[in-house]
Amino acid sequence: MNELLVRSLAGIVLIAVALGAALMGGYVFAVFVALASVMMFYEWRRLAAGWGFGWKVGGFVYALVPALSMLWIRDRAPQGFELLLWIFIVTWSTDIGAYFAGRGIGGPKLAPSISPNKTFAGLAGGMLSAGLAGYAWAELMSLSGTLFWLAPLFALAAQGGDLFESWLKRRAGVKDSGKWLPGHGGALDRLDGLVVVATLTAGVQMSGWLT
Repeated sequence: MNELLVRSLAGIVLIAVALGAALMGGYVFAVFVALASVMMFYEWRRLAAGWGFGWKVGGFVYALVPALSMLWIRDRAPQGFELLLWIFIVTWSTDIGAYFAGRGIGGPKLAPSISPNKTFAGLAGGMLSAGLAGYAWAELMSLSGTLFWLAPLFALAAQGGDLFESWLKRRAGVKDSGKWLPGHGGALDRLDGLVVVATLTAGVQMSGWLT
C-alpha cells in the first residue's frame, strides 16, 4: 500500500473520529481532547528528554492551552460547534493544500535546514486552500465576517507551528514524534497546526472580535 493511500485512509479515520466527538460534545469531546493532549505531552517529554525543566513546563503549556481553547469554544462560545469545525477545516485545508501544492509544484524550499520538504508553493497552497474552505464554511454557517480574512492568516500561523515542531524533531534527532498514526507519525506531527489555530481562534473570540 503506497504512502499516499495509507496517509489518506488514516486521515479519513482521524477526521471521522474528531467530527464525531465534536458533534457529541460534553464529556465525550472532553475525553477526546484530554487524550490528545496527554499524547502530545508524552511525545514532547520524549523529544525533550534531558533538555531541562523549562522544556517540560513548555510542553505542558503547549499541550494544555489548545485543549482548553477547544473545550471553551465548543461549550462556551457563540456558535461554538460551528466555530470549532471552522478550526478543523482551516487546519485540515492548510495541511492538504500545502501537501499537494508542495508535491505538485515544488520550487524553492521554505526552510531547508529545518524541514527540507516544505516549499513556498506549499505555503501558498495551504493558505489558499484554508482561505477558500474557511470562507465557504463561515459564509454557510453565518459566522463572523472577521473569519473570512483570518483563515489564510491562521493557515500561515499553522505552518509556522508545523515548522516549530519540525525543529523540535530535528533537535531531538528523530523523524517523527511517534508511531501512533500510520502515514502521519505521532500526535505532535498531526496536531502541530491545530495547536496554533485553536489557540488563536479562542484568543480572537475572547477579545470580542468575532461579533
